[in-house]
Amino acid sequence: MPGGYAEGDRFLGVSVPEARQVVRRHRDATLGTVEALLDDPWHEVRLVAALLLVERYRRARSDDERRTAVDLLVRSGPRLDNWDLVDSVAPYVLGAWLVDHPQDRPVLQRLAASAVVWERRLAVVGSFGLIRAGVVTDTLQLCALLADDPHELVHKACGWMMREVGGRDRARLDAFLEEHAHRLPRVTLRTAVEKHDPEQRRRWLAVPSSHSPRPRPR
Repeated sequence: MPGGYAEGDRFLGVSVPEARQVVRRHRDATLGTVEALLDDPWHEVRLVAALLLVERYRRARSDDERRTAVDLLVRSGPRLDNWDLVDSVAPYVLGAWLVDHPQDRPVLQRLAASAVVWERRLAVVGSFGLIRAGVVTDTLQLCALLADDPHELVHKACGWMMREVGGRDRARLDAFLEEHAHRLPRVTLRTAVEKHDPEQRRRWLAVPSSHSPRPRPR
């Protein structure tokens, strides 16, 4: 599937701990440098850029500096073209910003409506920052919106975030499932109920799915 797991990506063979060492040595890199690194053809260089963006956000001394980092992230969605690149930055920059700036939360809906799978995953995983702050409504709205998404990477992200919602507000997750379980891809539903007890998991997984393949006529 186009936009799949590392499709067409190029790897240097640098480990994540090694990439983090590079970030520690260059944590004062400018946002201009980060943006240039995001255009690099090598995966690990773009990973360093994503981690540097997190560092820049954490070390920012003003909302103006933090907003600049968020703006760079939002316009860089297509360049974060693998799941690990998205996941390494989305909750800690976009999600962290939206906790304190609820007026900007509509950006999640805009990203979720993108034709670019990485932007859709950016929206879902970015909402993790909100979940950690006890705000779950945005995540559930995104998962309802993306229930029919064509890409497994979005299905898995939704399941992961729904599981996190359940860890903080099981009643809200179960109420959501009552309404939407039949619409969810199986991988989403399985992941969402991983922390339910076995009997509850069986109950939810027994819900007929609109995504189940229909038998072929003979």
